Amino acid sequence: MAEINVFTENIFEGWNVNEKDVIDKTRRMLKHYIAVLKDKSCLAHREYNSITLDIVFCDSEKTHELNREYRDKDYPADIITFAIFADDENSFVFDGDINLGEIIIALDKVIEGVNRDVSHSVNKEQELYFLISHGLMHLLGFDHRDEEEYNFVIEEQRKALECINYDKI
Repeated sequence: MAEINVFTENIFEGWNVNEKDVIDKTRRMLKHYIAVLKDKSCLAHREYNSITLDIVFCDSEKTHELNREYRDKDYPADIITFAIFADDENSFVFDGDINLGEIIIALDKVIEGVNRDVSHSVNKEQELYFLISHGLMHLLGFDHRDEEEYNFVIEEQRKALECINYDKI
């Protein structure tokens, strides 16, 4: 199994995320995805020794700015992914490392969503890991443009979340 490098940065002051835990759980979910989906993902038929990705925790003002600047969308998002490897048809493996890209999560949107939907019965950490698992799917080249793709992504996320004992978070 390839080495998995996950780097985190929290520029949001309203939630002191346990970044060590995020790194550990992200690695576990990505290992699951690689084992199950490698031949269907952007990693198919690639030789590599390591995989790198970044997770940035920010606020919705930042995701709004990124959405406007890079995606021509004028609204704040709870998550934005920049899938460097999957989205570039000329992607390459540099020194044995694949840089999958970046997951950017607006923590204020996570908190707001959990507080708004009290019937949803998930806590903010569970919502955070759901978003990370979703972002990983995008970094691996999966999208959800139609109902079939959406159901596939959600089902694979469910399986990956089981690997981190999601119900007990």
